[in-house]
Amino acid sequence: MKNLKLKAARAGKDLSQQQLADAVGVSRQTINAIEKGDYNPTIKLCIAICQALGKTLDELFWPEEG
Repeated sequence: MKNLKLKAARAGKDLSQQQLADAVGVSRQTINAIEKGDYNPTIKLCIAICQALGKTLDELFWPEEG
C-alpha cells in the first residue's frame, strides 16, 4: 500500500527523497520504496523518519480506517 502520508509530510517540509534519506541514514531508493509501498521499514527507521518530519508513528504509518 502506498504511503501517501509520508510523501505529503516530506513535501510539507520541502524535503526531497534524498534529503530525507540523508537525515535518517538510508538511501534515496529506500525512501522511494517506502512511499511506493514496496518496502516495509523497521520500527527503528519509522521512528527516525517520524522524528525527521516532526510527525508521530500514527500520523505516518498507521493505516487508514476503512
